[in-house]
Amino acid sequence: MSTTFSKEEKAAMRAAAAEAKAAKLGADLEAACLGAIAEMTGTDKELAETLHQMVQKNTDLGAKTWYGMPAYANAEGKVVVFFQSAAKFKVRYATIGFQPDAMLDEGNLWPTSFAVTELSAADQDRLVELLKKAVNRA
Repeated sequence: MSTTFSKEEKAAMRAAAAEAKAAKLGADLEAACLGAIAEMTGTDKELAETLHQMVQKNTDLGAKTWYGMPAYANAEGKVVVFFQSAAKFKVRYATIGFQPDAMLDEGNLWPTSFAVTELSAADQDRLVELLKKAVNRA
């Protein structure tokens, strides 16, 4: 087991530190989120833009970045949902994930993140359902 962090993991940690500092200085967190999306390409960009639109249309979560990736936080500033591009970590799929404050609990086992290669209309409907559940319970 390796105890060293990858170049991508180190960059994510630096981004998290910069985000915390920027938030304290009153930075425009939504602009940072949109900037992170704008830097993406291809499918990652399309998926991130779609998620951003869905969050904006269906929730009152605020856009920001989290470890350099688009994320959406509740009124307390806690990340509820995030997007992780495939390209950033050199994997074959992007990830849409929900943090514990989403409280999507269903019995003893429930998903907290989803591998995403595209978002069909049915997939988008399912995500909107989860977003609404996360906001109403967060």
